[in-house]
Amino acid sequence: MIILGIDPGYATVGFGVVQYLYGRFQPVRFGAITTPPDLEFPARLKMIYDDICLVLEKTCPEALSIEQLFFSNNKTTGIDVAQARGVILLAAQQKNIPVFEYTPNQVKQSVVGYGRAEKKQVMEMTRRILGLEKVPRPDDTADALALAVCHGHCSGSLLSYLK
Repeated sequence: MIILGIDPGYATVGFGVVQYLYGRFQPVRFGAITTPPDLEFPARLKMIYDDICLVLEKTCPEALSIEQLFFSNNKTTGIDVAQARGVILLAAQQKNIPVFEYTPNQVKQSVVGYGRAEKKQVMEMTRRILGLEKVPRPDDTADALALAVCHGHCSGSLLSYLK
């Protein structure tokens, strides 16, 4: 199964594509989509949409794993991230790619085995699982790969249905 993990944002969107076969993960492609801060917001959304469509076309994922939106203190930033997430979901829907959402705790539990693991622990375990020399940068990319790994682990388990 080819899984695309997405860490949504509007300044930086991390993406990570992995192949999950017979209980093993293989990195396929990963990186980040960045938008210039001086660009008008609608143009940033279009840039994200266009770049995600390109990633979808080049990698042909069978599933998209994305972080469930969580509003913390800054509601304005959360709304902008939600809009970026919306164009990502639209791109996946247009390609008929099933979308699976995971909370940060589900990702931590799946990757590290502990739902309250530190971010550094998740990044290091993701690096090890994928056999990478170093943790990918920016952090959004490593987070996206962790989301892809999470879906691989959860795709055959009931964990993917827990919210």
